[in-house]
Amino acid sequence: MKDNIAILGCGNIGSAIANGLVKSKMYSAKNIFLSKRDINSLKHFKEKGFNTVPNKLAIEKCSVLIIAVTPQQIDNLIEEIKSLVDADKHIILSVVSGVSIKQIKAKFGINLPVVRVMPNTAIAIQESMTCISADDKDKNTLKIAEDIFNKLGKTVIIKEDLMVPATALCACGVAFFLRAVRAASQGGIEIGFHAKDALFMAAQTAKGAASLLLQNNAHPESEVDKVTTPKGVTITGLNQMEHSGFSSALIKGIVTSAEKAENLYSAKD
Repeated sequence: MKDNIAILGCGNIGSAIANGLVKSKMYSAKNIFLSKRDINSLKHFKEKGFNTVPNKLAIEKCSVLIIAVTPQQIDNLIEEIKSLVDADKHIILSVVSGVSIKQIKAKFGINLPVVRVMPNTAIAIQESMTCISADDKDKNTLKIAEDIFNKLGKTVIIKEDLMVPATALCACGVAFFLRAVRAASQGGIEIGFHAKDALFMAAQTAKGAASLLLQNNAHPESEVDKVTTPKGVTITGLNQMEHSGFSSALIKGIVTSAEKAENLYSAKD
């Protein structure tokens, strides 16, 4: 990529994107401009060669603007920068949960290209599941976003009305699966393993299970069937988990998170 790229709002997800972009070799640190209300908190990025600058300078130097603030902060950010944004020069990639393309364009007051992007924090190691969406007339910009985020994991283009559910399944989902790994490791400790070993074993097992699905294009139950034998130990454990509500708890958690995400922006006041 020849153009510079700005990340406006370099919190957890913005930081993950910055680190992922450099690891992917798509951008070098010197071509990435990072901003945050507290610039001093980005000192460690500056030491790595990133440009840590106010929003105005980031917009002047970059054509691709990634907005990575919270839903509660986006109105103030757009109000601050909208006079600096040029529809012929800039494209907006928004990772802000719950804020629609129509709302973003209305806040800017100009018809500039906007793509909604929902990555997760695994973007820092180029393993994100990123969902992206744009208006039909912004398909060229959608391709730019797809090219960028395909270097940072896997992408799926979805309809915009599915972006909020994508937040629950993919962005929140990292925490859900991490909690499952943590629980498995605690079980490992109870049956005799040291904590460090149990966590490593649980994490690698989870990685292997996910890889089976992705590499073989398999359904989970077909892989489950391979390790469940009549009167076996696996089916005994699975049935006990289901009796305790394992699957229903995970489903309910995802649905509840989606409902919460639906109201993030409207509840900002």
